Amino acid sequence: MTTSDRTILRISGKDTSSFLQGLITNDLDRLNDGLLYAAILTPQGKYLADFFLKRDEHDILLDVSAAQAQMLQQRLTMYKLRADVAIEATDLHLHRGLGPAPEDGAADPRLAALGWRAYRDTVPTETDIDWTKIYVTHCVPNAGTELDENSYILEMGFERLNGVDFRKGCYVGQEVTARMKHKTELRKGLALVSVSGQTTFGTPIIKDGREVGKLLSLAGDKALAYLRFDRAGEGMTADAAEIEVIEPTAR
Repeated sequence: MTTSDRTILRISGKDTSSFLQGLITNDLDRLNDGLLYAAILTPQGKYLADFFLKRDEHDILLDVSAAQAQMLQQRLTMYKLRADVAIEATDLHLHRGLGPAPEDGAADPRLAALGWRAYRDTVPTETDIDWTKIYVTHCVPNAGTELDENSYILEMGFERLNGVDFRKGCYVGQEVTARMKHKTELRKGLALVSVSGQTTFGTPIIKDGREVGKLLSLAGDKALAYLRFDRAGEGMTADAAEIEVIEPTAR
């Protein structure tokens, strides 16, 4: 994954804040603290896209996967109806790094280990930072790998990653998300696993002849996996590899 995989949209107009507040999973008032991580869901509570928001004077910048940008722009346009809101792509580029944020940057709101993000006119130079390894180590899901149209954000750890607010009021998909929050225990979700042997992304995880999950992003001898927690346990395999749960990370 590179910084060129992102598109920066600009959302402007006098209704921008109220418009977004009724759609996204997080509380827009928290933008005053820096970057905000959030998602937009279907009415059934399933994932559509995740993104970062940043104030830019009277406008809001929205940093989203380039593969999702057109879909998200169309979805937002569909919802805006007569609201005074404009949504357009910019020529800004995402710059990223580890450690303290530069003057024009802000800390990644998900986890301190994910460094900082900044939006500039210049094209970023490539670095040798292994972002996939960092994501796997810290159980961070990404669009197109862990996150897809069948995902529920609480199963993917969005509460732990500061991507959802349960006090802000209504948004699209809020009722389903709130019900999942108040369950005693999630039956499925993202987990960090160890991998001993050869296997590949997307391989089913098998235990006692039954599929209990799917292997996702790999980094060395660790990987992320989507698992049925009530079925996962000792004796799991993916192809010829032995799989063991290191840490279940749902919520």
